[in-house]
Amino acid sequence: MCSAAVIDAASRRIPNEVCAGTAAIGLVLAASGISNISITSSLLGLVLGFALMMPGYLLGSMGAGDVKLFSAAGALLGAGRIVPAFFLVAIAGGILALGFAWQRGRLARTFQQTAWLVGSPSAARHAIESTHEHNRFPYGPAIAIGCVMTVLLR
Repeated sequence: MCSAAVIDAASRRIPNEVCAGTAAIGLVLAASGISNISITSSLLGLVLGFALMMPGYLLGSMGAGDVKLFSAAGALLGAGRIVPAFFLVAIAGGILALGFAWQRGRLARTFQQTAWLVGSPSAARHAIESTHEHNRFPYGPAIAIGCVMTVLLR
């Protein structure tokens, strides 16, 4: 998780090898009985992680690597922890988004645009992907923070 966050922050990409390796580790730990989750829970966590992040990808608010990384996190966390992790990831992502907006001198504009997008969700994908708006930021760190917080809070 943390290696994916560092790579994403540096290159804005999450390699497939990192996602596949994370998922494989989660499944092996579950299958061997080392983790406290069953193989069924690990597989279900993987599927739920994918399903929870896919709408963000379809709206254009995150990349495919983010979806794959959170899906892999589901294999590690299991079905019982992936939904709470999703909410903690969203909170961490919101805080990071505000930090990036502030750093870029766009905090007021971000709040204005958010209010506009809530009223006009059909325009969301275009607004998020707009190159002149400079809205995007690496989401891997938010995924890592949310998943680590999930483990620490339980």
